[in-house]
Formats: sequence, structure tokens, C-alpha cells
Amino acid sequence: MTVNFENESRIPSDLPFEEIAELVISAALEEENCPYEAEVNVLITDPEKIRELNRNFRGIDQETDVLSFPMLEFETPADFSFLEEDASEQMEDGASFNPDSGELLLGDIVISLRHVISQAEEYGHSQKREYAFLLAHSMLHLCGFDHMELEEREEMEEEQRRIMERVHIPRER
Repeated sequence: MTVNFENESRIPSDLPFEEIAELVISAALEEENCPYEAEVNVLITDPEKIRELNRNFRGIDQETDVLSFPMLEFETPADFSFLEEDASEQMEDGASFNPDSGELLLGDIVISLRHVISQAEEYGHSQKREYAFLLAHSMLHLCGFDHMELEEREEMEEEQRRIMERVHIPRER
């Protein structure tokens, strides 16, 4: 597993961002039974940048806490079987796999540090818990989950809970 990490936020923080990201991403991949080594990009940024990305890519001109940019389109969430038939072919053309490492390219996660701080305070838990939760949530999007319909939302919430239990960062309330 490769986590390409960048912190461009100007907000000081002593959170071990990379360590938490590796822990949560690994747990999410295990929970969703990803049969491949995977590559994920994580960017910690400020509200202005995440607002710009949200406007440019989703047409929503407002800040948000996290954005997910999946590289794959799943017919069924976390069903990686569609890659099995074409894995060697896709490795050659680079469509879904990094040609250098052979790792599955899952996508990008962008997190607003200001939102991590404010939401942790609002929900009465640690910044570590909020950051880990946003990573888990975003990883599920990278694995094809969504929360537009009630059933999807309930399934995604259950998966998030399992990932957070796996990394031993439960709700603190």
C-alpha cells in the first residue's frame, strides 16, 4: 500500500497525519476485502482550497470537510471482481494500476484541516477521531460507496463504524 501524503494547510497541528492515514486506509482496504495493493493520495488543505476544488469539480461554491476523487467506477460497492479479468491488461495500459508499482490506483482524498478542528469541537471528540472518520468516509467513496439514498447511507454508516472499530478509534460520546 502506498499513501502519497501532502499537507499544504497553514494551520499548525501536531496530529500524526500520515500515520493515521496509513492506519485508516489499510483498515478500510481490509474491511472492504480489496484483493490488491493500492495507492491513495491524501491532501490536507485549507478551506479556500477545498472550496475551489468543490467549485471546480462538483459545481458547488462552498467549503466542505472532505472531497473524494475515485479513479474507479464500481457497479457494486467494494466489488473488485471487475478488475480481475482485465488486471494484466490494465496494468499494461495504466488504466487502473500504477505501471511502476502494480498497485491499484484508488483515487484522491482532500481534507480541510479547519473542518477537522471545528467538527471535532462541535461533535465533542478528538481531532484524531474526526480526521480518521473523514478518511474512512472518503475511502468508502473510493471503493464505490455513496450515501444519496437512505439504504446506501445506512450501509455506508455501518462500514464506517466497522473501519473505526478496526482502528480502535470509537465514538467518544
